[in-house]
Amino acid sequence: MLDYRMETFLALCDTLNYGRAAEALHVTQPAVTRHIQALEEHYGCKLFTYEHRNLSLTTQGEELLRYAQDMAYREKKLIEALEPHGGTHLRIGATRTVGDYVMGLHVASFLSNPANTAEVSVGNTRHLLSRVDNGRVDFAVIEGMFDRTRYASELYAEERFGGICPATHSFAGKTVSLEECFDKQLVLREKGSGTRAILEQALSGRSRALSEFRRVNVVSSFALIMQLLGSLGAITFGYEALCRGNDRLATFQVEGWDVVREFNYVYLDNPAARSAVEAFAAARPKTLDESRHAGRA
Repeated sequence: MLDYRMETFLALCDTLNYGRAAEALHVTQPAVTRHIQALEEHYGCKLFTYEHRNLSLTTQGEELLRYAQDMAYREKKLIEALEPHGGTHLRIGATRTVGDYVMGLHVASFLSNPANTAEVSVGNTRHLLSRVDNGRVDFAVIEGMFDRTRYASELYAEERFGGICPATHSFAGKTVSLEECFDKQLVLREKGSGTRAILEQALSGRSRALSEFRRVNVVSSFALIMQLLGSLGAITFGYEALCRGNDRLATFQVEGWDVVREFNYVYLDNPAARSAVEAFAAARPKTLDESRHAGRA
């Protein structure tokens, strides 16, 4: 069982406010203070600093947070393993491209075992990494960048990244210059999304910026973006998977760009999380890879 003082520590890390942590734990604020002081005395270091009315973790506090998150996750998986259900329960995170356009067949294959159950959370990279940190998902399959020194990871798939437009657009199936792209209306995801980060990185490599597009619209839903492209005659940038099987959309390439990105399993580096990844990977259907190869041909 996770020590109650560690539970208090995790709650305070989550809220960075003694009062809100006390409310979340249904204890008094002085009790929260005592628990934190007991941990600081036990480990012989300060875990939090309070400056300019803001509470923040010290370097030592950040190290303890990683340890506490790992322990809380392991306990949660132990409780699940002791339940007499006979199957595997997975909590899976996926970025929007992966969750909405890539992973459906894989999840269905995993659930084809009637004893298996799953919870799937779809969100942007930043949100999903926070869910990995606090143990709310066993792993996340993400297309964005992440700190490889903080998380364990394994390759899930590779996908080409480029331009997407309506099938009737003048760019459809062509290779165009970046200057031609700037003359078009752009629809893209919100800050924190993996696809936006990749586009910004590619532009930065050319010393260019999003502000150079004629008009930029931000939409958090890929499904809505795909609809807007046709009605606006606009373009977006993303993975080929977004328009695979949709004859109303087409891809285009930008001169000098050859961007292929990885989708990765990202998880805490412990045996329980690795077992969760292995259980899901074992259910991967061959048709998933066959369809991807056909889309690249």
